[in-house]
Amino acid sequence: MLQIDQIQVNYGAAPALWDISLHINPGELISVIGPNGAGKTTLINAVMGLNPLKSGKIVWEGETVSLLPPHRLCERGLALVPESRRLFTTMTVRENLELGAMHPAARAQRAHTLEQVCALFPAVRAKLDQVSGTLSGGQQQMVAIGRAMMALPRLLLLDEPSLGLAPSIVGEMFRSIESIHRSGTAVMLVEQNVSRALAISQRTYVLENGRVVTSGLSSELGSRDEIRQAYLGI
Repeated sequence: MLQIDQIQVNYGAAPALWDISLHINPGELISVIGPNGAGKTTLINAVMGLNPLKSGKIVWEGETVSLLPPHRLCERGLALVPESRRLFTTMTVRENLELGAMHPAARAQRAHTLEQVCALFPAVRAKLDQVSGTLSGGQQQMVAIGRAMMALPRLLLLDEPSLGLAPSIVGEMFRSIESIHRSGTAVMLVEQNVSRALAISQRTYVLENGRVVTSGLSSELGSRDEIRQAYLGI
């Protein structure tokens, strides 16, 4: 479905990602974990066309898409929920959600998809006509995920969805991600909550200093002493 082949991304002259290779199968949920500064956000932004590649390539469903802009990738079935949500805070919840359905195929199903988003996040339904900047952090994250789902993605890219959320909300957020995955949407999850990420993903890639240092089945990585010590504090 998605193949990332030896990509390198620079910030100026400084490499941020080195020879990163990974893949996502149709309908799969993978996680990407690592310490702060490892390159996780740089990676997910590169997949979405926000960070240009210095070398390597990104292939989506057999087509090399390394040079495509984000809106063209969205049309092909990718959608990003960025770190810190990035809502238009002076616009209503409904307006933010509808912005996610801008390409023709999504626009044609906008009313139906909006109903699906409200079913996934019941708290959003009551807030549709409220200015999004007045919502709680957890509610804003629901809107951010809902906005991405309005684009009818086949691959949902999530960048730190639990960041800054109250512990009582984190569990609800991960249950929503699992529900999206069960519906058939593939998910690439970049997450600082390592135990949660390992618990819901099939496979995991570990990044350090811009490189993949290990990867494997999430269940197996979670039982390895070095992963438990480095990321789970066990």
